[in-house]
Amino acid sequence: MSLSVSKRMAAVRPSPTGAVLELATELRAAGRDIISLGAGEPDFDTPQHIKHAAIEAIGSGLTKYTPVDGTAELKAAVQRKFARDNELDYAPAEILVTSGAKQALFNLCIALLGPGDEAIIPAPYWVSYPDMVRLAGAEPVLVAAGIEQNFKITPAQLEAAIGEKSKLFILNSPSNPTGASYTESELQALGSVLGKHPGVVTVSDDIYEHIHWANDPFISFATACPHLKDRIVTTNGVSKAYAMTGWRIGYAAGPRTLISAMKTVQSQSTSNPCSISQAAALAALDGDQAPVGEMTAAYRQRHDFLVAALNDIGGVECRPGEGTFYAFPKVSAALQQLGLASDIELAELLLKEADVACVPGSAFGAPAYLRLSFACSMEMLAEAIKRMKRVMAA
Repeated sequence: MSLSVSKRMAAVRPSPTGAVLELATELRAAGRDIISLGAGEPDFDTPQHIKHAAIEAIGSGLTKYTPVDGTAELKAAVQRKFARDNELDYAPAEILVTSGAKQALFNLCIALLGPGDEAIIPAPYWVSYPDMVRLAGAEPVLVAAGIEQNFKITPAQLEAAIGEKSKLFILNSPSNPTGASYTESELQALGSVLGKHPGVVTVSDDIYEHIHWANDPFISFATACPHLKDRIVTTNGVSKAYAMTGWRIGYAAGPRTLISAMKTVQSQSTSNPCSISQAAALAALDGDQAPVGEMTAAYRQRHDFLVAALNDIGGVECRPGEGTFYAFPKVSAALQQLGLASDIELAELLLKEADVACVPGSAFGAPAYLRLSFACSMEMLAEAIKRMKRVMAA
């Protein structure tokens, strides 16, 4: 008896970043000294006050089901966070706590999109956006923005991409994989275009909000464009800023109708997020924010080193980022010099000959680029660059 999966799975790929991590783990287990620059995960430990809050929650018996959309206490903390950091006011019914920010985005795609709909996605993009759209039965419309335009789409590009089938615009700033961040004026220019198309919802993925060091301060899309707030869903979480990737807590805020539909999706999939993790997230949002600044300062130092080092390799061009913990160098000249056909071949060469794991730009909709994570020590970055230079020079 042969088994078959649904037709929708033919268009969906496993996560490319996950595949790189799995391969690096296998090679390490085989005895190879692999330096992995593929992980989108802080190398710092979760701050102690957050861990203590989780331990106290276990001791207090907070181990039962919670409301599907999160505890009242955590939703109140999310309200305070939006008011404090973004000057945005949301009612409890306009907030959904999820098992990671990824679930918030997935819930939105399922709740909003269907066959015949389109979602506009700037490229380079986070690897999961197009496949979430496809799983909802809709089609991704990719808008390319390379290094020559600082990895940011223009209002004219957005206008050209919007059509009768457009239902969703996905905005990620600061960006994974590029580190590029839109300024307030750039967001307002995009908002002017979207204001003419009332049928398009924008999801603002702000997960790297606090890992940001540009001269222009971070600003959320709903803050920059308050006239569009009734059709903006803002997603965020504790994974990146608080080094809590394994705790799996994200959240979304937006129009009550959409948040309610997303809650329904969640009620029929995972139900409530982990009760212990919610207690920890409450401590993260309401507690001491000093560790966030300390971690971001370390990321900035690593960023400065890595960007300069990459630009010192022949055939590599790397734009400085404004945030996140990724560098996204263009390697088209290096491919030509090395006689390689693609960024995938270069990533394979670096893994095979340099024992350095990184993710090909093709996975992010940007061929001839590489994504390197600097969520690791300076010593590891220095050694990785040394190995890369040796192999690419040869």
